[in-house]
Amino acid sequence: LKCNFNMDINDTIFNGGNDLHLEQNVTDDTNLSSTKSCQTRVVLEEGSELNFKEVPESGELKEKGREIEEYVNGDNITVERLREYALSEGGFVNDYLRLRCWPLLIGVPISGGEPLSSEESLRSHPEYSQVVLDVNRSLKRFPPGVPYSKRVALQGQLTNLILRVITKYPHLRYYQGYHDVAITFLLVVGEDLAFRIMEKLSTCHLRDCMEPTMEKTSHLLNYVYPLVNRVNPRLCTYLDKSGAGTMFCLPWFLTWFGHSLNHYRDVVRLYDFFLASPPLMSLYLTAAIVIFRHEDIFSTECDMASIHCLLSQLPDELPFERLIADAVDLYDSFPPEKVEIEVRERAKREKEERERAEKEARRSAADRKKAVTRLSVR
Repeated sequence: LKCNFNMDINDTIFNGGNDLHLEQNVTDDTNLSSTKSCQTRVVLEEGSELNFKEVPESGELKEKGREIEEYVNGDNITVERLREYALSEGGFVNDYLRLRCWPLLIGVPISGGEPLSSEESLRSHPEYSQVVLDVNRSLKRFPPGVPYSKRVALQGQLTNLILRVITKYPHLRYYQGYHDVAITFLLVVGEDLAFRIMEKLSTCHLRDCMEPTMEKTSHLLNYVYPLVNRVNPRLCTYLDKSGAGTMFCLPWFLTWFGHSLNHYRDVVRLYDFFLASPPLMSLYLTAAIVIFRHEDIFSTECDMASIHCLLSQLPDELPFERLIADAVDLYDSFPPEKVEIEVRERAKREKEERERAEKEARRSAADRKKAVTRLSVR
């Protein structure tokens, strides 16, 4: 297991596991959640190569697929029934049915749409260069064996659909990891439908991630430990004692796990689940994964680096059907409003700890400066 970990509140680059950097432009003080003094940009490391190997459908899934196809070909389609399909084992089964069901599930039109933005207007967007850079780094997330010309075309489509969304909604800020979400929809439904889906999600499920700072995102990550605590208080205490925090799951939340999983089948299965669920469900799945891995955690040394490293590396084979069911049970038992008080208290404690650390760092820096001054005078 490789894990490059180095976190210091005074560093300008936070390096968490193999998956994540946070780069900050600091003016006054260094506070990850500060809306005034800190602009934070998430920098995800290049993802591993995505495995597109198909697993043969069982007889039950084939039957489910036939049932879904018959249903969506009918006249009385309801979101509730589509949600039942998405949440039950196997989700929508295959990409052909996802193409049919995803737009219906979230209420976007399958055909029609608005005129395309001009190439000139897209290229003039302030985030154009960053989007192109991220798209060019995402080669491993495309299917292997795709001819060069088709891959280039897909990269162009991915760039365009991202820029179309953030051009239409200038108050939404692009973040690195957004392209991991967009590429999944592009591969399943094509550019036009992917744009409409991303437009809908960007103004709903992903909206908090697209604010100018990470303040809201940082706050939302605080849901994970209170949920763990409701099920396994000893585990939560151990995690708190380690000081590992919640940065390990930031890429999972930002990308709906799309950046961190190695198997395409797992990515699209989770997208079935998240599209049919409330916006915070990815955090409930995160809590379910942490609880599921309790034995691994207890057998790991209780320090920040070791626990962060363990948690940031998702095992290659996780029982996602079970974990989805666990996450749904967690949400039903402890919806966001039931743990919000604990979340606010945790956020408050973290802020106070940061402020103490920052105050101590400034005091130490001032003392060092005085010592250097005295030596120079001598």
